[in-house]
Amino acid sequence: MKLSTWLATGLVATVALATTAVVAQQDPIATRKDLMKANGRNAGVIVKMVKGEEAYDPAKVKAAFDQWDETASKFGALFPDSSKEGDTRALPAVWTERAKFDAAIAKFKKDVDDNRAKAMSGADGLKVALGAVGKNCGDCHEAFRKPQ
Repeated sequence: MKLSTWLATGLVATVALATTAVVAQQDPIATRKDLMKANGRNAGVIVKMVKGEEAYDPAKVKAAFDQWDETASKFGALFPDSSKEGDTRALPAVWTERAKFDAAIAKFKKDVDDNRAKAMSGADGLKVALGAVGKNCGDCHEAFRKPQ
């Protein structure tokens, strides 16, 4: 591949990443809602596998863990002070107990990372991994999200 093609590809990727970051900062509530919806969709797929309603599929497991890792990496930055109000279910504790909120996100990331290989090992490992990762979701939602 020619150097100019590599440079053009790199430039396009850089612009795409910068645009994504700008959009996230312009509407952090919408961005975090999108991430949570994706988390839920992936959790639904994994739960079906754990219940035996769907066959174990390593590609879907990998996609779920990749997406959860993406959420954990981006989520903390999506709660600027300007996003306290609006169409959000975030509780004031996100901002008043920021260290605890950041620790919850870090724990989620660690559990996603620590349980990925287990989940990829097969259906039995996936059951154990889902328990660890899912507990994080519930704990964080209880402390930092308004009920519906």
